[in-house]
Amino acid sequence: MLTSDHQTCKSNTLPALSILALASQFFYGCTTVETQSFNVVKSGNVDSALIAAGADFSKYDQLLAEDMGIFFPKDSFTPPEDIQRLRQIFRSAFLNELQDYSIVSTAGPSTMKVQATLIDLRNATPGTMMSLNSEIRDIASPGKLLFLMEMRDSESDAILARAADSAQTPSFTTAKGITTDWTSVEDAAQHWAVLFRQFLDQNLSH
Repeated sequence: MLTSDHQTCKSNTLPALSILALASQFFYGCTTVETQSFNVVKSGNVDSALIAAGADFSKYDQLLAEDMGIFFPKDSFTPPEDIQRLRQIFRSAFLNELQDYSIVSTAGPSTMKVQATLIDLRNATPGTMMSLNSEIRDIASPGKLLFLMEMRDSESDAILARAADSAQTPSFTTAKGITTDWTSVEDAAQHWAVLFRQFLDQNLSH
């Protein structure tokens, strides 16, 4: 069993082309309000998975789908229009996979918040890695593109489950002269959307 601080954080204003729409709890500078314990679970579909001790998935019958979080290293150059297109491709893929679930737009006692985040560490510096909090560093490796899946209670924001995978490596525009390969992005979005759906199905069926 692992323990991890559950943190409440304020959004930081950061350079537009360095950190884009990444959930702020991944970074330091947060106020710790409680401690959560997690059990490592085996999953043949993803690289790593954690379930919060005592998590009761039986109470949830609706999903609140958050916008995708995206993190690129500080020196990356990714046009805002590419970021928007990336987010739309992933959101479309995810909503298509989740269409059998009841999707709502507001929090509630039987609503689970779900979010996917893309963390690009392929050119990460030691400083970039240290800017991530310890629980993310435990599953994020330098040189990899990490896809993070999180399930949270929509009212308390407590983490219920977290899984990570790094099998797909779509090509993004992260420097001048490099063009995003949109076919590879669409393939990765579909791959990870299926993994997310499988992860949800495995846990919500308990």
